[in-house]
Amino acid sequence: MTNIFIGGAWPYANGSLHLGRLASILPGDILARYHRAKGDTVLYVSGSDCHGTPVAVQAAQEGISPGEFANRYHQEFAENFRTLGFTYDLYTRTDQPHHHRTVQELFLKLLDNGYLYQKSTLQCYCEHDRRYLPDRYVKGTCPVCGQQARGDQCDYCSTILDPVDLLERTCALCGSTPVLRPTLHYYLSLSSFQNALTEYAESAQGWRDNAVRLTRRYLQEGLQDRAATRDLDWGVDVPADGFTDKKIYVWIEAVSGYLSASKQWAAETGNRWEDFWLDSSGPNHQEQPPITAYYVHGKDNIPFHSLIWPALLLGAENLHLPDRLFSSEYLTLEGQKFSTSRNWAVWLPDILSRYEPDSIRYFLIANGPEKRDADFSWREFIYSHNSELLGAFGNFVNRSLAFINKSWDGEVPSGTLDAAWGNSIKNLYKEAGTVIEAGRFKEALECIFTQIRQANKYFDQQQPWLQIKHDPAAGGNTLYTCVQIIANLSNLLNPFLPFSCEKIRGFLSLEQPAWQPVSVAAHQPVQGLVLLFERIDVQRIEEETARLNHSHGGGAGGTG
Repeated sequence: MTNIFIGGAWPYANGSLHLGRLASILPGDILARYHRAKGDTVLYVSGSDCHGTPVAVQAAQEGISPGEFANRYHQEFAENFRTLGFTYDLYTRTDQPHHHRTVQELFLKLLDNGYLYQKSTLQCYCEHDRRYLPDRYVKGTCPVCGQQARGDQCDYCSTILDPVDLLERTCALCGSTPVLRPTLHYYLSLSSFQNALTEYAESAQGWRDNAVRLTRRYLQEGLQDRAATRDLDWGVDVPADGFTDKKIYVWIEAVSGYLSASKQWAAETGNRWEDFWLDSSGPNHQEQPPITAYYVHGKDNIPFHSLIWPALLLGAENLHLPDRLFSSEYLTLEGQKFSTSRNWAVWLPDILSRYEPDSIRYFLIANGPEKRDADFSWREFIYSHNSELLGAFGNFVNRSLAFINKSWDGEVPSGTLDAAWGNSIKNLYKEAGTVIEAGRFKEALECIFTQIRQANKYFDQQQPWLQIKHDPAAGGNTLYTCVQIIANLSNLLNPFLPFSCEKIRGFLSLEQPAWQPVSVAAHQPVQGLVLLFERIDVQRIEEETARLNHSHGGGAGGTG
């Protein structure tokens, strides 16, 4: 047994979530469900990033407080995740006193350990708004690739930036050109961790290729010290004299949420956060379960998880470092990049109001941006639902159990499990589990659906509708075998399709899912059988495409 920590990326509470963001964080729930079924002890946390400058920018534009603005979207996020079946042990937010205390404690430890120092620097100042402008309040041209970028990072070439690096700078609030003025800030001595982080990255196993490549690039270029405070009025106070008008920079504060959420969970439940953060030491260390820490996010967040968060952990707490970084590539929409400003997006509240969460979860894993950029199209979404979920999985479950209702009085027939299928089921747990732990979720799902297609073929070849007439015992063996396949599918697919698997457990009175073969006894009643999935009319493809194009033209939409 292992103690499993899973950190899901924290979405900015500045607008509704879209499918592109969901695609990057959904794997966290798959890992949590899998490891719990396996018998591991899991702590799965995330929350809303309420302090990011996007929140302050949007709130200012609406004329309300950042707290009010962030609360609106935090509540929406939490409801979306509940609807999607996410099993967070804690989904919290960064504008809570618990988070503030943890971040300030980390800051003071970094200061005490000599990793923070004061430095006067030039910062963008808007004379029109009479304020210093933090990262995302400044827009301009990336000096590396020439694309439009914001003041903290270029999304096109992944270069980490400072607002003063940008060319053709403008204020995001009023559009005027800011001037440069000196201001005093604390800086994190990231360069001090160059050797330690190089050794850490070179020895890392279980990182996606994009994380390996990008981290290697930053290390080869040489780590640069970064400002740890900012001139802001919204965020975590700097716990140092003379800095009362400044806040801790969000790139330090937000990643610290993984630790603050763990401590909050422990305080609220009476459990130990240390079991997921402190590696065992001392004479009894072999008796302590080992820790595996997963971090699940989009590729735009790689350096914050592969370099900055490990540096903070090494410099302040010497806590357990990330083991496996599962960073997704980008999801496009109908061949174009998601654009919140142009409302070219599929928003979660909208799609969840019309489609089943398992259909969304299935598409984003089977067709998502796991190793390379992927595209969401309404045509592929609806066809994948009808052909795979309904045509393969739902078809096998419903026709097998409906035949039992019709021909065996609604009870699982007496029979013997086909030996080949028994071995195949046993091997599938091992095969799927191995690739899930390696972050190859699409491959795991493909393995299971290959078995489903083979199960449909088995049903057709055995022809139980003829066996029941000429050899009832053989027909009983066939349906008994089909029931065992179905019962095990409810375990194997539960990390991916929890709602349909819960229905199957209801049909067969099964206990909670475990990652090991399960069997259903003969004469077990089949109860409350309903269709696992309904067919989606392909006419909806045109309707949804028209809706997307209309909303794109209309402009109003989310900003997440």
